[in-house]
Amino acid sequence: MIKDKTIFITGGAGFIGSILIGRLIEHNRIIAYDNLARNSLKDKPFRANRNLTLIEGDVLDFDNVVAAMQGADLIVHCAAIAGIDTVIKSPVTTMRVNMIGSANVLEAAARLSHCERVVCFSTSEVFGQQAFRSTEVDNAVMGKVGEARWTYAVSKLAEEHLAIAYFHERRLPTTVVRPFNVYGPGQVGEGALRIFIQRALKNEPIEIHGDGTQIRAWCYVDDMVDSVLLAMEHPRAIGESFNIGNQKAVTTIYGLANTVVRVTGSESRVVFTRKDYADVELRIPSVKKALELLDFEAKIDLEEGIRRTADYYRGSTQ
Repeated sequence: MIKDKTIFITGGAGFIGSILIGRLIEHNRIIAYDNLARNSLKDKPFRANRNLTLIEGDVLDFDNVVAAMQGADLIVHCAAIAGIDTVIKSPVTTMRVNMIGSANVLEAAARLSHCERVVCFSTSEVFGQQAFRSTEVDNAVMGKVGEARWTYAVSKLAEEHLAIAYFHERRLPTTVVRPFNVYGPGQVGEGALRIFIQRALKNEPIEIHGDGTQIRAWCYVDDMVDSVLLAMEHPRAIGESFNIGNQKAVTTIYGLANTVVRVTGSESRVVFTRKDYADVELRIPSVKKALELLDFEAKIDLEEGIRRTADYYRGSTQ
C-alpha cells in the first residue's frame, strides 16, 4: 500500500485521475493539477478532503507545473487531449498538450531533488487499426498524416518515447501504461460505452458508427486504477511500458450495444450511422507482461462492469 507520500497527479479532476485519488487520499497528500475542462472530481465525496490540494493549471505552463510539483514523491501524468471528436476539433491543441505538456511534466519531475516514480499514460491507439493480442514490443503504427485519429496516437507515442528516454538518459524512474478502452462510473467526455449505457437507461436509440463489426476489449476503471497503483511502486515497472486491458472482455461494437440493452433491461433500438473518420477494426491486447512483471490481471468481466456503471448513472439521475 502507498502511504505517507506526496502524489502529484496531472488531470487529477478527470475520469481515471479522480478515481485514483479516491484510492490514495486517506493515507497520502494529493496535489491534483488540472485545467478543469472535464471535471469528474467535483462529484466525488472526497473533493473537500484535507489531504487534497486542487491546483487549476495547464500542463503547457512549464513554470506553473514546476512550482506545483515541488515536494512530490510520485507523479502520475494523466492529463491529455483525448476523444475523437475533441481531437478532430483541434489537432494542434492535441499535439501541443500531449507532446509539449508531457515534456514539461517529465522535465519538471527530472528537476525534483527526490522522485520515486513517474507514471505516464499512453494509449492503445498507438497500435493503429489492427491489433490482435499486440505486445508491448510490437511495432507502433503512425497512420496517415493529417488523419485526426493518428494525430492523437502519434502525440501519445511521442510521450512514450520521451518517458523512456528520460529513464535511459536522465535515470528518471518512469513507467508507461497503455489503457485499452477504459470505462466505468463517472466517465467524463467521450466514451462509447458510457454513451450506450446512458441512452439505454433512457430507452433512447443507441447509435453505432459504421457496421458495428469493430472489435474491442473493454477494461473496467477499477482494474485500470489497480494497474496504476502497481506501476507507481513496483520495482520491476521502472523503464517499462505496459498494455493495460481485459483481453477476456472482448466483443464487437454491435455485440456491446446489445449486451448493454440486455443487462440494463432497456427498450432501446440499435441504429447505424455513417462513419466519417478512420476507425479501429480490431484491438485486443496481450497483457502477459503486466501479469508477469506486476502480477496484474483485470478482474471485472464486461457484464458486471456494465451493471456497475448503469447503477451509477441510475443513481446520478435520481
